[in-house]
Amino acid sequence: MFAGANGPFGMNAWAQAPVAASAAKRGEPITLNFSNAEIEAVARTMATLTGRNVVVDPRVKGTMTLVSDSPMSPARAYNHFLAVLRTMGYAVVQSDGLDKVVPEADAKLIGGSVASSDNGMANAPGNQLVTQIIKLQFENANNLVAVLRPLINPNNPINVNPATNSLVITDYADNLRRLARIVTALDVPNATDVEIIALKNASASDLAPLVLRLLENSAAGAAGGVDSSFKTTVVAEPRSNTLIVRAANQARLALARNLIDKLDQPTPGGNGAAGNIYVVYLKNANATQLATTLRAAMSASGSGAASAAPSAAAPAAAGGSTLGAAAAPSTGGQIQADPTTNSLIITASEPQYRQLRAVIDKLDARRAQVFVESLIAEVSADKAAEFGIQWQGALGNAGDSAVGLLGTNFGSGGNNIISLATAGASGTATPGKGLNLGVANKTNGVYVLGFLARFLEATGAGNVLSTPNLLTLDNEEAKIVIGQNVPFVTGQFTNTGASTGSVNPFQTIERKDVGLTLKVKPQISENGTVKLAIFQEVSSVLASTVNAANGPTTNKRTIESNVLVEDGAVVVLGGLLQDEYGGNQEKVPGLSDVPFFGNLFKSEARSRKKTNLMVFLRPVVVRDATATQALSNERYELMRGTQQNGQPEVSTVVPINEAPVLPALSPKPPSAPAPSTP
Repeated sequence: MFAGANGPFGMNAWAQAPVAASAAKRGEPITLNFSNAEIEAVARTMATLTGRNVVVDPRVKGTMTLVSDSPMSPARAYNHFLAVLRTMGYAVVQSDGLDKVVPEADAKLIGGSVASSDNGMANAPGNQLVTQIIKLQFENANNLVAVLRPLINPNNPINVNPATNSLVITDYADNLRRLARIVTALDVPNATDVEIIALKNASASDLAPLVLRLLENSAAGAAGGVDSSFKTTVVAEPRSNTLIVRAANQARLALARNLIDKLDQPTPGGNGAAGNIYVVYLKNANATQLATTLRAAMSASGSGAASAAPSAAAPAAAGGSTLGAAAAPSTGGQIQADPTTNSLIITASEPQYRQLRAVIDKLDARRAQVFVESLIAEVSADKAAEFGIQWQGALGNAGDSAVGLLGTNFGSGGNNIISLATAGASGTATPGKGLNLGVANKTNGVYVLGFLARFLEATGAGNVLSTPNLLTLDNEEAKIVIGQNVPFVTGQFTNTGASTGSVNPFQTIERKDVGLTLKVKPQISENGTVKLAIFQEVSSVLASTVNAANGPTTNKRTIESNVLVEDGAVVVLGGLLQDEYGGNQEKVPGLSDVPFFGNLFKSEARSRKKTNLMVFLRPVVVRDATATQALSNERYELMRGTQQNGQPEVSTVVPINEAPVLPALSPKPPSAPAPSTP
C-alpha cells in the first residue's frame, strides 16, 4: 500500500489519502510519503490505517512531512506519526477511546492513561503522553525532584505527594521508562547495615565524638546543610573499645572507615597492648600517699571546671566531646596504688596521662635528708661537811637510889651517841661515815660510850655527756630511744585478813622507757633554713628509791620546742644552772656560844650542790647520695678509730690481746670502661 501526498495519479494528500486508504487492507505494511501535508489530513489517514479514532484539536495547525524508506506496519507508522508531532510541539493523549492531538503544553490537562508501576506502561507507545505514579521506599521524594526535573520536558510536570512519599510525573512513555530506571537506582536504603569497627590504639569514647563531628561537617558541605539523608551515627562501646557505625550509604561508610583508620594510630612511645592503662614506677615517693594526693587534686580540678563552665556541656553533648570533657576524671578508680611494687596504676586518655605524668615527676623527686646531732652536757659538783661532839655520862655512885645523867646527843642512827651506846651493848654498833673518836667508860663491868666526836667532809663531781644522732627525711618524723624499760607497780591486791583463801593476791605493773628519747621532725625551707620540731627527754631512776615500797622515783628533763636553724649551725635548746646550799646546826644553848670551847657542845652539817645542764643541737642538710655516703664514712671511721685506740695492752699472761674492730671500708671499684665502637 502506498500513502502519500503525490500518489499514483499525482493527486495531493487531501484528496487522495482517503481513497488510497480505503483501497488498502488494514494491517498491511505501508510506505509513508507525506510532504508538507496538513496535520489534520495525515491524522485522518493514520486513523484509517490503524483503526484508531484520532481527533485533532482546532489549535493544532500546520503541515508536516512524514516519509519512510521501506514498508512498515501500521502500528510502527502510527508511532512514527506521534514522533513527528512531538518534534512539532504537539502531543497525542488517549482518553475515552480517542486519540486527541493537542498542543503539548495543554496535554497534561487532558485526561490520559495513568500507571502506578512500570508494568502499567510497558506496552504504551514511547511517544504517547502518560502520567505515572512512582512510590519510593527509601529515598525522600523531595530529594529526587531536583535530579529528575532536568530530564523531563519543560511542558510536563513532576509533583511530590509527601503523604505517600511518591512522585507524580506526566511525560512521554519512553522517557518515563528511563526515569523509572533512574529512580530504581536511586531509591536505595538511606543507611547501611550496622558496622562494628574495633580500635587498636585509640579510645572509643574519645574517638566517637570526633569522628561524628567530622562526618557531619562533610555531609553538610555536600548537601548544603539541609539534607537529613546524610545522617551518620557513630556510637562508642567502651567495654570492647569498638565503634558502632551506621552510615547513609556505602560511600559514607567508606569515608568513616578511612577516617577512623587514620585516627586510630599509636602515639609516639605508646602504651602498646595496655591501651589507656599506664603503670608508673615511683623512685622516691610513697605510692599510697601520692595516689591519694593525685585523686584529691583531680577531684578538685574536675569540680571547679564543672562549676566554672556549665554552658559548655550542651554543645559537647550535641556535637561531640571536647578535650576537656574527655579528660574529666573518673570517680573512684582512675588512680590506684600498688604498695608491693610502689607504683601507680593510672587509667586515663593520652593527654590526661601526660598531664598527670608531669605532676608525678615533680612530686617523685629525691627528698633531702637532715642529720641531727644532739649534745647533752651535764656537770655537777657536790660538797658536804659535818662536825659534832657529843657527851654522855652518869652522875652518882654504884648503889645509889638515884643516878643522874648528863650529856649531849645530836643526829640519828649511827651518828647519835645514845644509839651507838645501845647498839654497842648488844655488839651491833655501826658508826656513821667520816672520822669518829669515842671514849668508853667501864661501869659495873660494862663499857659505856661516854664521848663521841665526828668529822666528815664529802666531795662529789659528775660529768655526763650524751650525743644522740639521728638521720631522717625532710618533713618526716624520726625517733630514737636509748634506755631501759623499767616496771612500775600500778596496783596490787592481797587477801591478808580474809576469812578464806579463795582470792589470790596479784600486782599490776606498767613498764615505761627510762633513758634518753629524741624525736625530731625537720622541714627544709627554700633558702636552706631548717625548721625543727623537737622533743627530747632525759630520764633516770633515783638509785635510793629502787626498792621503795611505792615504786622507784625517776628524774626527768624534757625539752619540747620548735626552732629555726641554719644548715650546719649549732643552736642551744635549753639548759639548767642550779646551785643548792644546805646548812644544819644542833647545839646546846649558852655553852655552844663560848668561843672555841663552844664547839664541844654542838654539831653542824653543811652541803652545797651545783648542776650545769645544757642541750645543743646541730642539723646538717644532706641533699644527695654523695653527701650521705661521705657523712656515713666519716662516722664509720670515727667509730673504727675509737675501737682501735681501745685495744688492750699486750700481755703474755692473758693471751687474748685483741678486741673486735670494725673492718676498713673498701674503696669503690672503678666503673668498667664503655665498649668502643668500631
